[in-house]
Amino acid sequence: MRGKYTYAILSGIILILASLLVGVLFYFKNQPPQERGVEPLVQIEDQEPDSSKWGLNFPNQYDTLQNTLTNNTPTTYGGSEKFSKLENDPRLITLFAGYSFSIEYNEERGHLNSLTDVREIKRVNKTTAGTCYSCKSAVNPRLWGEMGMAEFDKTLFHDLGEKIDQPIGCANCHEANSMKLIVTNPALEEALVKQGKDWHTFTRQEMRTMVCANCHVEYYFAGEGKYLTFPWEDGTDIENISKYYTDLAFADWEHPQSGAAMIKMQHPDYELFSNNSTHYKAGVACADCHMPYTRDGAVKFSTHDVKSPLLNAEAACGACHTDVDYVTERVAIIQAQVRQTMDDTEDAIMAAIQAIEAAAAQTNADTTLLEEARILHREAQLRWDFINAENSMGFHNPEEALRILAASTNLARQAELKAFQAASGK
Repeated sequence: MRGKYTYAILSGIILILASLLVGVLFYFKNQPPQERGVEPLVQIEDQEPDSSKWGLNFPNQYDTLQNTLTNNTPTTYGGSEKFSKLENDPRLITLFAGYSFSIEYNEERGHLNSLTDVREIKRVNKTTAGTCYSCKSAVNPRLWGEMGMAEFDKTLFHDLGEKIDQPIGCANCHEANSMKLIVTNPALEEALVKQGKDWHTFTRQEMRTMVCANCHVEYYFAGEGKYLTFPWEDGTDIENISKYYTDLAFADWEHPQSGAAMIKMQHPDYELFSNNSTHYKAGVACADCHMPYTRDGAVKFSTHDVKSPLLNAEAACGACHTDVDYVTERVAIIQAQVRQTMDDTEDAIMAAIQAIEAAAAQTNADTTLLEEARILHREAQLRWDFINAENSMGFHNPEEALRILAASTNLARQAELKAFQAASGK
């Protein structure tokens, strides 16, 4: 009898040890290569802009990065195929009337097209500031260190371009040799400091989102030097961003039809996603979906073929969700709802513009009510554009996207009503 008990105890111990061993092996198996202390084959200079040199140490990452040059595959609402947003939605020509985005406004292509696309866009002219290169090149971190961001930004686009010959690459997100994820954009660091945050204290998982905020954010050009600034001092939600611009009395342009002082939003992907979205609260990082882990034989690495998760759903969604078909169907439903709501919001803003323009043409228009209508137009459009300029058709945070669009529609209808009242002189 004693032998049976001894055998059972030993079996239990062996089973526990085996389970622990499997757990340890599974843990190490799923760690990214750079956290296992991989010694680089060659030493890379600090802030080296040529990604091919980094590729000698990390060929899988470099090879998949090359795919961003040609991964021009469309999704229902975006993807990486270049197309004219103005042709796709002619209402944008009126909404951005008087501003450069009414001249040319295209869907972005992959990271390795960054330099080509910014240099070919018709919005660039002889007076364009070098600030427009801020998110376009792996040369930037080195230039920011050498020139300082103020000098970088106030240098004319054409002149600065003579120093820039590499598109987005490794140096935009990584520390050389260690491959540690880092903040490289001085504007991001300054914005975090103003919020009392130190990115050096962030976990690696947090940094797999934060490095995307080097570029995928709302920003503006401050002062005559066009200094790159993130409007995060009051917070990163749309109400706080709006308040920041109002307190600053800042405007990108004056709308020629309504006379409103307008703001153009710039791809606020980080702000929308990080504002208590379901995935963000669950600890999901941008890279989990847009750069999911994959394998080349026994080697596991994060793919650098950065693109819509819908184009790589098995890897991007399948890491957490067992029924990928169901997930992609849900995404389609959510995005369709956001798109329809955004269309309705656009129509409301268009009606407001027309009403304000008509009221302004009346000689007896109430100027006080007219100015109130213009302010409402500005507030409505910057909220709509917060979702329009964002790259997920609302999926990064569906609840917040719909809330913002509902507020935008309400403000646009108020603007239209104010214009009617102004026209009647009441």
